[in-house]
Amino acid sequence: MSHDLLVIGAGAGGLSAARAGVRARLATALVTDGPIGGDCTFTGCVPSKTLLAAAAAGASATDALARVRATVARVAATETPEALRDEGVDVVEGRARFAGPGALVLDDGRTLAAPRIVLATGATPLLPDLPGLAAADPLTTDTVFDLDGTPGSLIVLGAGPAGCELAQAFARLGTAVTLVDRADRVLPGLDADVSAVVADALRREGVDVRLGTGPADVEALGDGRLRLHDVEADRLLVVTGRRPATADLDLDRAGIGIGADGAVVINDHLATTTAGVFAVGDVAGTQHTHAADEMGRIAVANAGRPAWRRRRFRPHLVPRVVFTDPEVATIGLSESEAGPDAWVAEIPMSAVDRAVTAGREEGFVRLVAGPPPGTRRLTRDGLRKVGGGRLVGATIVAERAGEMIAEVGLAMRTGALTGRLAQTVHAYPTWSLAVRQAAAALATGASPGVTVRRAVR
Repeated sequence: MSHDLLVIGAGAGGLSAARAGVRARLATALVTDGPIGGDCTFTGCVPSKTLLAAAAAGASATDALARVRATVARVAATETPEALRDEGVDVVEGRARFAGPGALVLDDGRTLAAPRIVLATGATPLLPDLPGLAAADPLTTDTVFDLDGTPGSLIVLGAGPAGCELAQAFARLGTAVTLVDRADRVLPGLDADVSAVVADALRREGVDVRLGTGPADVEALGDGRLRLHDVEADRLLVVTGRRPATADLDLDRAGIGIGADGAVVINDHLATTTAGVFAVGDVAGTQHTHAADEMGRIAVANAGRPAWRRRRFRPHLVPRVVFTDPEVATIGLSESEAGPDAWVAEIPMSAVDRAVTAGREEGFVRLVAGPPPGTRRLTRDGLRKVGGGRLVGATIVAERAGEMIAEVGLAMRTGALTGRLAQTVHAYPTWSLAVRQAAAALATGASPGVTVRRAVR
């Protein structure tokens, strides 16, 4: 079968690419060997955020897990093969591998060909090499939502975003949770003060946070329980990362390169090392559903253009959110990454009236601004003369951080000066007013409760 566009994988990136192909009036086939919706619908965003919301609302463990299954089923019902075929996508069910640069072969012998291919096969859980782990029947994000009830006690191995989110959710559902990581703080990829706020929140809710641990054997106990680092528990949940799903694709037959991290090698146009083949999402080493969605659209647009007309995917404009309580949202550069030419405005949530009225004063808003193009290093007075500089990043820790980061993303995408945020009228009292207060300090030099300083490394 011949098409204009083949998309391999039906997660967020694959769905976005397939729909973009239809909009571009390309004969598009979506090839999948699993349920449409992928990790986000079945084992990632949808079930995890449903569990978090149910736990926060005080649901029982049984009701929370039932709500997870009902929500997954509701979302999945909008992404069936029949629904996509109605949209104009040719859904091909089966496992595909490359037979050459523009050709695929399925396990049943069918062949597909197209001048444009988008690879969107996602990622799979990565388990550490720990003695005794396999015998302990560990849970992963692929299996934890299949539970009918919550265990009495749970060890969560991995204090990254997913580990922190699930540790907090299960603690709220009544499970005795121990969070273990070899790093010296939770969320090690973020600034230390962010980690401290989240760790404090977890401990207040009863999570036993154990950091700086080394490798250890997983010991199966006689009563069906297990032991890790002298902690006994009913179950073990491993959330130590994900591996790009490239196995059995025969990428070498098409000349598609893989990097040292196991991800498909792409350039900033999302093109692989093989002409006509693009890669998006987790398989290309870029996590986050919304990033994969954006990449899918860009990849299809670029597949029909000469190199000099292609759009760049700009990861620094993709917000990243950790859905703990409080939430953590970041975009662009952190303070430590910005360099000595950048300025920082920071306001604690205790100085934001909406946070005070809600009794949720933990966290802060931190905006990072740099000199506009063509401007030399700025003094504090010079910063005010150029409208507070141009936003290059932000970190927000607050109850609604995931919502608050959006206007910062818009300002960064449009290249707006920080002063534009300060000039934008925000309703009172709202969480996002904190963004305006921080922006006003950069643009005018004065805003109650806000600290302005040069970025430090």
